[in-house]
Amino acid sequence: MKDILIGTWAWGTGMNGGAMVFGKKQDPEVLKSSFNEAVKIGFLNWDTAAVYGMGTAEKLLGSLVKGRKGIFISTKFAPPKKYKNGALTKSFGESMERLGISSCDLFWIHMPNALEENVKEAIPLIKAGKIKFLGISNVSLAHIHTAEKLLAKEGLKLGAVQNHFSLLRNDQQPIIDYCNANGIRYYAYMVLEQGALSGHYDAKHHFPALSFRGMMFPKSKFVKIEGLINCMREIAKKHNIDPSQVPILWALSKGALPIVGITKPSHAQKLAEAIDVVLTDEELALIEKEAAATGIRQQGSWEPQ
Repeated sequence: MKDILIGTWAWGTGMNGGAMVFGKKQDPEVLKSSFNEAVKIGFLNWDTAAVYGMGTAEKLLGSLVKGRKGIFISTKFAPPKKYKNGALTKSFGESMERLGISSCDLFWIHMPNALEENVKEAIPLIKAGKIKFLGISNVSLAHIHTAEKLLAKEGLKLGAVQNHFSLLRNDQQPIIDYCNANGIRYYAYMVLEQGALSGHYDAKHHFPALSFRGMMFPKSKFVKIEGLINCMREIAKKHNIDPSQVPILWALSKGALPIVGITKPSHAQKLAEAIDVVLTDEELALIEKEAAATGIRQQGSWEPQ
């Protein structure tokens, strides 16, 4: 399967977990079935973070990958605004313990806070083989250049960049192009805007009000994206795929590798059914036109402006 990442943001419990962020508590048994189905299909690249349910998502994923070979693991360190010596190393160790692994395929500096200091702290872990690839998230081109220069001094390369990129946050093309031209993987998170662009919600059936995504994307925004949702549904019908896959295919067409959250076995099945579909230039242009007409530039509260 394409080198997309399967996300586990909704897997955690408690603070920053599924109920708080998405308005829905997930059943661990269903998540287990979802993982097994996805792996069986061939989705072997998995993404999590220390802050997803404050370690609970990592712990659950770790219990599922135990004893399995060939699973690619990506997780993240959320740095405080002011650099704290040893915080990255401590967070890395705690994440590895929760995941039940000794090294990480892709380890992220989740925010560009004190970026230079945190990149420098990660270098010994990279040289020791504990971190195979280092990634930076929520960053600008200037941040990328900074990280590249620091790593190059040690004979190392930046492995990946992960930013918010979707039909409602379509301002990343220069960074995507730079990454692809320089051997850096560009991963797009919130391609579906936490489900708002899945085609399964609208102004009549919107997010739970008492959830983080409900506050970020209230009913008033669903009214504005009605034309876009209808457009996506029509295109999905032509290709005999689920509407939720259209934004994912759009992101792939732009050179981004989407991070796709999965909480049900059917999510993995729908992704597998659509992953090799190629949207036409006319379809892509139409989707972008409808997205621009919404007037929305979606912004996460954690993102740098």
